[in-house]
Amino acid sequence: MREIDEELRNERYAKLWKRYGAHLIGVALVIIGAVAGYQGWRAYDINMRNKTGEQFAKAQNLASENKGQEADAAFSRLAADASSGYSMLARFRKATLQAFKSGDATGFSQLAGDAGIDAAYSDLAKVIGVMHETGGADPKKLMERLAPLTADNNPWRYSAREITAVLAINAGDAVKARELLKSLADDATTPRAMRQRASELLAVVGS
Repeated sequence: MREIDEELRNERYAKLWKRYGAHLIGVALVIIGAVAGYQGWRAYDINMRNKTGEQFAKAQNLASENKGQEADAAFSRLAADASSGYSMLARFRKATLQAFKSGDATGFSQLAGDAGIDAAYSDLAKVIGVMHETGGADPKKLMERLAPLTADNNPWRYSAREITAVLAINAGDAVKARELLKSLADDATTPRAMRQRASELLAVVGS
């Protein structure tokens, strides 16, 4: 019976990982979308925001139409314009295109290692980069990369903790997964949707 229970649990883990692996990429896109609003309002004036916003929208449309090369070129032009409020967002979208096209998260690694940008953005790049590597890289190494971002003073701590919990499940470290999931589920400041997911995962891992 113990072997059967273990087999069933492993099967649930596999299904859960398949589901949450895709979910994490969705989270990455939501986070990038949040950056869009912030960066857009940092542009110098409303006319420039409108103009650059239109250019960004066109680049987005190209990406949606699977015109990868054209979209990449458009995002590259926006990223090169440091005075644009959309420059940072374009860099993230360019990195996202690359990651989806070839599974290469180099763009996020470059952002993460850029000492010239705010720590909030380099940390965000680390989070999203790990999300894109969850399917193939060593989960323990990915957990090590995320560890500093789980600190209480990091703005991306909730996402970093959730991803670390999923990686712990994938690595077979149920103890660490339970610890992180319980802290997310019990913390009233955790975003509601994330608390719900943490509770769901905790039910599978076991309290």
